[in-house]
Order: sequence, then structure tokens, then C-alpha cells
Amino acid sequence: MQLSSRFRIRRTAAVLIATAVVMVVVPNRPAAAVPNLLNGPSSFVGFRHYIANPATAPAELRTQFTQTRNRMLAAARTADRPIAAPGLFNRDSVGLPQNEESIAACTGRPNVLLGGTNDYRYILDPQGNSTGWHLSLDGGRSITNEGVLPAIAGPDGTLLPSGGDPVDAAADDCTLYAASLNYDFTQPFPFPSGVGVYRSSPGVLAGCPQGRSRGGLTNPSCWPTRRLVDFAAPGHFLDKEWMTTGVSGSAGRVAWIAYGDLSQFNAEGNEESGVIKAVRCSADLQNCSAPIVLSEGQTVAEYPTITVGADGRTYVTWGEFFGGSFIGPTQRAWLAVAEPGSLQFRRQPIVTEDQVMRGHETLHANDFRTGTMFKSTVATVAGHPRVFVTWERCLLHAQDSVCEEPEIRLTWSDDFGRTWSPSRVISNGGDNYFPFIAADRATGRLIVAWYTHRFDRIFHNRQDVELVVLNRNGAVTDRRRVTPVSNETEADPILHGAFIGDYFQVAAHAGRIVVHYNGNYRSVRLIDEGVPLPQQDNYLAVLHQ
Repeated sequence: MQLSSRFRIRRTAAVLIATAVVMVVVPNRPAAAVPNLLNGPSSFVGFRHYIANPATAPAELRTQFTQTRNRMLAAARTADRPIAAPGLFNRDSVGLPQNEESIAACTGRPNVLLGGTNDYRYILDPQGNSTGWHLSLDGGRSITNEGVLPAIAGPDGTLLPSGGDPVDAAADDCTLYAASLNYDFTQPFPFPSGVGVYRSSPGVLAGCPQGRSRGGLTNPSCWPTRRLVDFAAPGHFLDKEWMTTGVSGSAGRVAWIAYGDLSQFNAEGNEESGVIKAVRCSADLQNCSAPIVLSEGQTVAEYPTITVGADGRTYVTWGEFFGGSFIGPTQRAWLAVAEPGSLQFRRQPIVTEDQVMRGHETLHANDFRTGTMFKSTVATVAGHPRVFVTWERCLLHAQDSVCEEPEIRLTWSDDFGRTWSPSRVISNGGDNYFPFIAADRATGRLIVAWYTHRFDRIFHNRQDVELVVLNRNGAVTDRRRVTPVSNETEADPILHGAFIGDYFQVAAHAGRIVVHYNGNYRSVRLIDEGVPLPQQDNYLAVLHQ
């Protein structure tokens, strides 16, 4: 989401979001059973919960949920012929949204790409699984196969469908991994939840039964190895996981997963407690460590990213929120590092940022959710690891409700976080957000991509993807506009402009850059009526340094 950040949405935006969902009526469920899930955990979690439990939605949104139910079910029944678009990276034939893109590229077989999305075709799936996967074996020129991640059984045997926040990874031997939130969205919130990790191979994914639009997109044989690495305690919800794979000292090839453990939800649905945890699994996922707490002593900590460096160390970054919940005005970024093969971390603060994109704000020309997250990667410089961290910050705040001209910042450390370089701005004016940073270990260069509105010089409303290449000192050596045509984020007739995901992702190796992003470039007739309309999809761009 999937759900990926949990940033509070203005009431007007919440109404738009509500029109993005389908409801399946569950009787005798009181309206006060849960807080407003359009706050708190990521919006995609709230979408799916209100679909199954409309009586628990905020009263002013229930009519919109009902109306949209009919619209989406009708769209699912029509199943129009797929309409192609340059760079389209799905086989959606019904015109339902995809967002929150992840991408993994196999370094040994560069034509193998695995993408992930929040896939709103969950309305077609009997179990309601919603973490999409999209495989290409020709470098992204076409889709070889796709589907959604299957449910995983909880400790009590309850099936927990995949629920968004897609993260994909590829090991050096081209073993493919996917991570997802898994939760029973039919239960009262905080519903049973866990963090799921899946393992497969290009051959298995290419040869498993392909999803059928009317018969569901779940084929468990596509992901023969799957497990929960953690299961939430009562009153808690596990959210916003991130995953990486690599070789780590005596532990060998491993998969690491970091995530947030949220609790103490207030009346507005905002968590007032958040703990960062991490789990290490063997490459076959048969053996996993107990959850390791990284944010001890911090009240609200969320949104981790995790990397295994070429040096075998494990690096985790996250944000500590001040102000009582994730909607507070200030964050402190943290770095935790474990030696190769070790499960013991030491941590250092990175920067305290008091111009964050606040949870109760929006951009001045858009209503979709945004928020500051600290993303990181590790490159080798003069034989030693250098940790790079990037984030977004508002240039100004207007009336405590609008984030104006957010910019992308970068800093780095050569001593595992004890000292940091002065932060520098790497964006070039306009509104900029959702940065993601990747290190090309073959070339030594850094790649950062983000969404920008700077090419819409009058309104700062339409969206593009911008990408920069950095040298090992963090200086910009190349700047590119990835999208040839600006995207109108409000064009989707289901989601409108309310939600485009919480992130998108970039992979880079040996001079090739793969960007998996969101756009509304494909037009489909809405419920087989009217003229074709632009609707939200996931797109792939392949560039070269």
C-alpha cells in the first residue's frame, strides 16, 4: 500500500477517497467499532476494511462507499479488452487502479524484472488479496505473468489476505522475493495482522497459472514459499514493511524485513505509539530471527527502509515523530547498523527536520496524501561504505494546512552515522516528493528519482517523474525528466486525486535504471459506458546512464 505512510487526509480528500471503494455489506457491525482508518494506517488499509465493513466507515462517507460499490462491481463484470499504453506494466482489463509501485531487477539476469503494486482488482479475488506482482522476462518490454500474492495463515489458522505495501527484491542468484502486509480486513480494527514474505523464481512465476479477471488473480503455486515473520499483538497493527536481500558475513545469503508495530490509536485513527522492528531470515525463509526492536525509547517511530550493503552490514533508517503521533510537525531520522552476520544493531541520529510534510497538510495544488520519509542506500567509496539518506521537506507552510514547494534533500556519512555531511538540495524548484535512492554497485553512481510538479509552471498540479544521477560525493551529474508527458493525478474516475500510493521505486545496475511509477495515461470506458477515460496504472521506464 501498500498503505504504505499514514498521513492524515483532509475531510474533503477523505470524501474523494471514499468514492474509490467497493463495499460488501456485513450486517450487525456497529459504526463505532473502529476509528477512521483513512487516518492511522495507510489509506489502502482503510479502503479494504470499509469495503468489508461499511457500517464502520465515518457516517458522512457511507453513501459514497455504497455508490462506488456499484460502480466498481459493474466495472469488474464488464472486463473490457486490455488497452495498451507505452510503458504500461500490467494486464488489467477492467480499468481498476494500481499504485504504490515497487521494482526489483535481477543483476545476474538483467531482463528479469519483478514489480509490485497495490492492485484494486482485489474486488475480483475471492479472498480479497490485493498485493499485486508483475513479472517481465524481456527487460520490461512486456508482461510475462502477473497476479496477487496469496493469503498466509496466522498463528490461529485464520487466513490473512495480502493487503498492500508491496516490496520486491531479487537476490544475486535471481531468487525473487516479495513482502506484503497481511491482515483480515473483515474483522474490527485493529484487525489480525502480520508481515508476510514470499519466495519464488523467474521460472516458477513465468509458468504458474495466469490470473483470470473473473476468477481471481491468486495462484498460490506461483509463490510456493511464504511465511509470516511477525504477527501483531491484540490492539496492534503491523504496517509499512520494507525488505532487502544480500550476503551478510557468516549468515550467508539472507532476507531482512523491517516494519512498524503501531498501537494506541486515538479517536481520529492516528497511532500514538510506533515501534520499528526488524527480522532476518535465511535465504530459503525456513529460519527467521525473533523480531528485533530498533527504536527503543522512541514513542512514535515509523517508515523504515533496510539495506544489506556490499560490505555485508545491515543498514536501517526510519523517522521518529514528535508531537504525540505521526501527524506531528517534526521528525528525527535515525540510522541503525549491524555488523556482517550480526543481529545486534547500534544506532545514530541523522538529522532533525522541522519542515516535514505534516500529516494534516496537503500540497497546495493537490489533495492526495504525502509525507516525509527517510530513504537510504549504501555505496562503496574508496573501499569503505558510505550511507546516503534522502528525504522531502517543505520550503514553507501556509496556514498550518498547506505544504508549499517541497524540496528533496540529501546527506551522507562515512562513519556509520556518527557524523553527517551538510545536507544539500538536489531538486530544482517546484513541488517535489516521494524520493527513492538506489546505488549502482557496478558503476558507483547513485540514482534518485521523485515526483515533481515543476514542469507545470503555472499551476504546479500536473505530475512528472524526475531523476538525477549523483557522483559518490552526492553532487548531481545528470538530471532527466523521465515522463515525456505530464500526468494529471486527478484523472482517475475511481480514485480521482485522493491517493497515488505512498512511494515508488527505482532499481539500478551496470548503468541501466528501471523506474516503476504511477500514471493515468491509459484510457478505458468506465463500466462499459461513455467515452474512454484516463485511469490509474503502473508504468515502467528503462533508462541508461
